[in-house]
Amino acid sequence: MTNDFVIKVGTVNGSGSQTANMVLLRSLFQMGIPCSGKNVFPSNIAGLPTWFEIRLSPRGYAARRRGVDLLIAMNPASAAADLAEVLPGGAVIADEPLGLAGKRAGVTVHAVPFGRLVQACCPDPRLRRLVTNMLYVGVAGRLLGIDPAEIDAALSKGLQGKKKALELNRGAIEAGRKFAEENLPAAFPLRVERPAVNANAGKILVDGNAAAALGACFAGVGVFSWYPITPSTSLGDALTGYLEEHRTDPATGKATYAVIQSEDELAAIGMALGAGWAGARAMTATSGPGISLMGELAGFAYYAEIPVVIADIQRLGPSTGLPTRTAQGDLLQVATLSHGDTRHPMLFPSTVGEAYSMTQDAFDCAERWQTPVFLMSDLDLGMNLWTSDPFPYPERPLARGKVLSREDLAKASAFHRYADPDGDGIPYRTLPGTEGGRGAYFTRGSGHDEQARYTEDGETYRRVAERLLRKWETIRKEGPAPEVIAPGSPVGLLAFGTTWIPALEALDLLREESRVEPDACRVKGFPFHDAVRAFVAAHERVHVVEQNRDGQMRKLLAMEMPDLAPRLRSVLTYDGWPIDARRIADGILAGEKEPAR
Repeated sequence: MTNDFVIKVGTVNGSGSQTANMVLLRSLFQMGIPCSGKNVFPSNIAGLPTWFEIRLSPRGYAARRRGVDLLIAMNPASAAADLAEVLPGGAVIADEPLGLAGKRAGVTVHAVPFGRLVQACCPDPRLRRLVTNMLYVGVAGRLLGIDPAEIDAALSKGLQGKKKALELNRGAIEAGRKFAEENLPAAFPLRVERPAVNANAGKILVDGNAAAALGACFAGVGVFSWYPITPSTSLGDALTGYLEEHRTDPATGKATYAVIQSEDELAAIGMALGAGWAGARAMTATSGPGISLMGELAGFAYYAEIPVVIADIQRLGPSTGLPTRTAQGDLLQVATLSHGDTRHPMLFPSTVGEAYSMTQDAFDCAERWQTPVFLMSDLDLGMNLWTSDPFPYPERPLARGKVLSREDLAKASAFHRYADPDGDGIPYRTLPGTEGGRGAYFTRGSGHDEQARYTEDGETYRRVAERLLRKWETIRKEGPAPEVIAPGSPVGLLAFGTTWIPALEALDLLREESRVEPDACRVKGFPFHDAVRAFVAAHERVHVVEQNRDGQMRKLLAMEMPDLAPRLRSVLTYDGWPIDARRIADGILAGEKEPAR
């Protein structure tokens, strides 16, 4: 097989294998081969199994694929299970002491004495565990035919500015390559070749958290308050770096932003809401447990109508759950986060490009709608590297929404903070410090009337609550329309976020292997655009693909359109691994056999 296979590296967390794996991935990317990487790691610091998968696909498929063609086995604890995943005809590069030779019929095992080789190329015994990983880069590079110059360029990029480490690891790669040349067969079932057309020309490798951070930077974020939590921490780290580089006043050298690491998630959202109320573009980032802690203040922001952006990088729950595994399990929690009648808009990026653009959209929407807006990413999108076109420089002006200036107030006959003069449910607001005095009001999360005055009158509360419903309908109309592929099948597939990437591949599988060729709909936001309802209504059955146990997107759809609920079926995965196209295709075929509900 040429340029169309899966490599899986099984190592130990804390062994330094990530640098080696990135060298492999970047080498293939630089050769112009469509490829993607998935890092699956434990939540401890060191000692437990960790895996890195690289998929090469001439058709550009970026989702995870089941089955392994080349296994690099370095971990005794997972070696047997990893070997079982190798497809017939596949190959294994194994640490010699693992004794995997002959354990699988139809699979070729190449045993490599990594322990002996690393002693020869690394004099310092304290570094040998780290340097061993570069040995398998050299072995794999030789067997697969990866251009040595690209391997060296990728290594140089990964160890930029670390001259001694670069030379040490360069020597280890060469030692691995030499061993493969002298001891392993030249004929190998898997090969890479530089394609005639470079599929990656002009493209970048970037993770979704960095993309979202860059989007926030260009959206004009002024305050970022956060408490670190996997898998959102790298978003905060990346944003801090971007702001330090790009958001400093050239005249004074002072920062034009504030990044605050708070004591917990309650303080983080509280600080962000204070900044949003004061007129700054404010953001926080967290994951499921942090979202749970933010519930009360999210309700306050909804009722007091304060703009803020909350990035939820979802992981597997409940409780601590599996904090380093991916999921889409926060939908129902976020949609109605807090007590009482509360509704929150959500945006669902599917690519790193959308992590960048939708983060910018989230700031505009939060200020336009005067409410918290949730960016619903996940660990797979946020922490893995994806190939992307470069991000466009934003050209549209920031949309601040209905903010009254001193001049606006002077022209207005009256200012009532929670009134609805335009009939769209969205009131006008002022910012603290606006001169003139007429724009002053008291922000409260308790009962208030259109003039922001305290009241416990039931009829007044009803009016305010119903205006918030009018706002919700405005959000529905102004929110992102779905992406629809509808040649006219009676069967539909509905996906969102990272499930859309394997869903597109599943459509190809179904088209090639069966008579079921579903139409497809990618939901981009909640509340659901009217076109989502139209898609469900146009199909006899709609298979909703998502990564959680309870079918949360399907339930959300059923709550919003109960008359169409019987048409919805679930295709689910919740093992923490990114869902793959085969599971989606098999789930749809199984669902087609279910009786009508």
